[in-house]
Amino acid sequence: MERADRNALVVENLPLVGYLVSEVCAKATHLSRDDLASAGSVALITAADAFDPTLGVPFGAFARRRIIGAFADEMRAIDWAPRSVRKRIKETLSVRETLTAELGRYPSVDEVAAALGVDRETAEAALDDASRTVSALDDTTAELLVSETASPEGSLLTEERLTFLKAAVHNLPPKMRYIVEQIYFEDRSVKEIAEEVGATHSAVSQQRSEAIRLLRDGLHTHYSDDGGASYVPESRIAPSRRNAYLTALADQTVGGITRFTRQHQTAQA
Repeated sequence: MERADRNALVVENLPLVGYLVSEVCAKATHLSRDDLASAGSVALITAADAFDPTLGVPFGAFARRRIIGAFADEMRAIDWAPRSVRKRIKETLSVRETLTAELGRYPSVDEVAAALGVDRETAEAALDDASRTVSALDDTTAELLVSETASPEGSLLTEERLTFLKAAVHNLPPKMRYIVEQIYFEDRSVKEIAEEVGATHSAVSQQRSEAIRLLRDGLHTHYSDDGGASYVPESRIAPSRRNAYLTALADQTVGGITRFTRQHQTAQA
């Protein structure tokens, strides 16, 4: 694409960035509008550089995915805590990983505190902060934040992906689903949930981690770009439970996506 054409494409689609930023900030008020706008604008430019009009995909749909991906990166890198807090989180997670390898299970908060040489409250606070950082659900969270946003070009691919992501969370085992929804979509802490359900901080964290691994298994199994590639499951639950999840996810999403595709094609005809 000629430079002049690329620049014109960027200028023409700048309102898309503002539109998506407004939708995200309306549902996640703790995010910086300026930072998201900056990240989205850069993504728009890189999308224009990479866009191939011969593929038949509308630029708006193509750029929208890039912009949402940039939002996810921004959420991942957002500096919501002082450097000292981030250092404490890193040290705590490192100790927890070491203890997990040594014990063959997730360590308790008391065991983490003892290994760190701090009191229970300090260790618990660090684990709680770590649980609130955006992790494997970055892209899912970013998508769901704009899930009610109608793409100006009506991107079929985006709608299908959203259908699958929502179903992947919905079909998690009840306890995992509740924990994921509360942490990532209701912005609650692990400590709050642990107190509510009468479980330990470590138990809730373990459920959250296993839920993320199971989500990855679902995404790789049923919605991966590398359909022919072999995949080793990440989740550690019993194979029968994993298979039940993957089967339920397939039953719900394949039909739902197919129906959506058929309706879209009919509407376009």
